Order: sequence, then structure tokens, then C-alpha cells
Amino acid sequence: MSGRLAGKRVVITGAGQGIGRAAAVACAAEGAVVTAVDLNAEQLDSLATQSKISETLVIDVQNAVDIAALSERLPPQDGLFNCVGFVHDGTILDCDPAAFDHSFSLNVRSMYLMTRAFLPGMMEKAKTGNSPSIVNMASMASSIKGFPRRFVYGATKAAVIGMTKAIAADYVASGIRCNAVCPGTVDTPSLRARISAASDPAAAEAAFIARQPMGRLATVDDIAPQIVFLLSDESKFVTGQAILVDGGVTI
Repeated sequence: MSGRLAGKRVVITGAGQGIGRAAAVACAAEGAVVTAVDLNAEQLDSLATQSKISETLVIDVQNAVDIAALSERLPPQDGLFNCVGFVHDGTILDCDPAAFDHSFSLNVRSMYLMTRAFLPGMMEKAKTGNSPSIVNMASMASSIKGFPRRFVYGATKAAVIGMTKAIAADYVASGIRCNAVCPGTVDTPSLRARISAASDPAAAEAAFIARQPMGRLATVDDIAPQIVFLLSDESKFVTGQAILVDGGVTI
């Protein structure tokens, strides 16, 4: 198969909807052998019928045993996109210890577990002259910029950026690349759920749009090409970067 990712094997978490789903579709279209992972079986079934996804698997990326079993079953991968995540709405006073732990478990620990499991195989791939790539989903709401009511979300995404840079520094000489993507406000099912839950959904949507200088929300198709680029050999001299795709918010 031809394409920018032809012959590459890629695992994508959070692939059932939103950016993860768009990335899975885009990577498959570019020739990658995609293993799409999510907890939602119905969304994965829909994805499998929509696109040429090689395999869809219902897996809890917070479960180290399941992740280890997956990495042992699959051949060494060329790419890993850690996309799964959760947006907690609130300040530090709205975030109790259980909410804090949940956000860090899903947004940070899952990336640690996935990367730790798949990295050894990727290092073996690198010995053959390939350029394996890890891409982590961060956000402009992170160490880059603070946003109201994004206390623990911003903290987790800042941690993702730090983790990304550390992995990049540790394994650059081993031929492994690791980068983070930091989107602006993206029109996803997750965002729509938060808008619908607001006391005034119309005002909430207008506020999200107002903070985007381009005057619109990003679409998942604004973000997916960046994922393809970072997983492809086109970016083989790029590592340790937190790449903003934010529509000008941080100008």
C-alpha cells in the first residue's frame, strides 16, 4: 500500500471518537497498519466499518496487565499516539482528591504505561534504520498557558509535556522520537458534552469560540494531519517538541 505511513505499524489510544478517531482514519488512509484502542466497543465497531483499520481492541489503558499483554501480542510498532484523555471542569477547590487522581491516571499514567510497554519494541525497530515515533496528546492549556476552570486538566497536560521532553532526551540516541501536540479548542464529542452541560449552552459555545482568534473552533481534521506528520518519516529530525495547533490563541 502507498502513502506517507505505508508499511508502518501504529497503535492509537482513545480511537473511538474525536481526535483519536480522526487520527486513526487518517493514518490508515496513509497506509499504516493501525491498531485502534478504546474502552467503547460500539465506537470501535463504527470506526472499523468506516475506515481500513487493521484491528480494534477494547482495552483499559489504565490497566498495566492488559497493556503488557497487548504489547507482547503485537509486533514491534513504528508509532504510538497516546490520545486518550479527560477534561475536568473546575478550579482547585472543585477538584477533590478522587477527581485529581482520575485525571492523572487517565491523562498521564496511561501514557506512561503505554510508552513503557511499547518502547522496547520500538527501540528494536530503530536498530533497523527506522525512525519510530511517539506522539502524546497535550494541550495549549498546560505549562504553555493557564485557562480558567482547567486546574487539574492543565496540570496533567503540563506533566505530559514534561514527560514527552524527558523521553525524547533519554532515547534520542536510540533513534526514538517523542513529541507532544497541543491543540486549541477542538469541536469534539467531549466538548459538545461540556457545552450541553452548561447552564447556558449557547453562551458557553460562544465563549469557546471567542477565545479562538480565527473565530472558529478547530475541527478534528485540523489536528489529524499533524499526527500523521509526526508519525511519518517527514518529521524524522523533530523530537522533544510541544507543537501548538491552537488557531492563534498563544500568539
